[in-house]
Amino acid sequence: MAEEEPEAEAGQAADKSGKGVVGAFGQSLKTLRVRAGMEREELGKRLGYSASTIASFEQGRRIPPPRAIDRSDEVLDAGGLLKVWKDQLEKAQYPVFFQGMAQLEKQAVELLMYDTMVVNGLLQTEEYMRALLSMRRPPLDEETIEQRVTARLARQDIFDRRPAPLLGFVMDESVLRHRYGGRQVIRGQLEHLLLIGRRRNVELQVMPTDCEDNAGVNGPFTVVTRKDGKKFLYVEAQNTSSLTTDPEQTVLAAARYGIIRSQALTPRESLEFIEKLLGEL
Repeated sequence: MAEEEPEAEAGQAADKSGKGVVGAFGQSLKTLRVRAGMEREELGKRLGYSASTIASFEQGRRIPPPRAIDRSDEVLDAGGLLKVWKDQLEKAQYPVFFQGMAQLEKQAVELLMYDTMVVNGLLQTEEYMRALLSMRRPPLDEETIEQRVTARLARQDIFDRRPAPLLGFVMDESVLRHRYGGRQVIRGQLEHLLLIGRRRNVELQVMPTDCEDNAGVNGPFTVVTRKDGKKFLYVEAQNTSSLTTDPEQTVLAAARYGIIRSQALTPRESLEFIEKLLGEL
């Protein structure tokens, strides 16, 4: 237990640091708005937000998206004083345990993901995200939920990146059968999986519950290959995570994923299976 405490303390410190960045940006935004003689209502109108949302930005309760930061800088004639916060704010929008992985996703040429509990974040619909985040215990406040949804949706830009990375998803059948959020939420999620699963750079597979062999019984994991060829193994559970570059572990994880993929339904069979589930709703 003692060995884990420094890591936990480091995570807490990083979390506080992230909140400090958000708060400092909010103060800068307010100072520049007041200097420009502009009310929150007017700034919100120019940015496409309500006055209450501008207040949440200024008070550090919500992180503005990059386009809002750019537009604020222009509208308030800040001369780049707000834009310089973009990288730090982007990092702060993710939970501390996921920040390293969020950066890796942007550099990946291949992502191999095995999931056993919920639909992978890169595949989630907004409604499904909100359902999952609303179930957290202890409960998340509304600002945090909005922040997490915005950040998770932004990660899905990976599907439109050029050149397109290779994306492999294998998920247990049970993931698709959980009705988190209710029938309509799951219907929308399954329909979304059918659309994503037809992309040329995506392989989406289902591990059926009646499969007698499954090399993934130790739980979910992700193998990332970066542009320089370096591999990473990411494992997450209970708001903690590990990200390793140890060659032995990453090579074995990639090999394990290959076995899992061979044991699961093929991509074509998996889409047919999802269509079947959709018809049963």
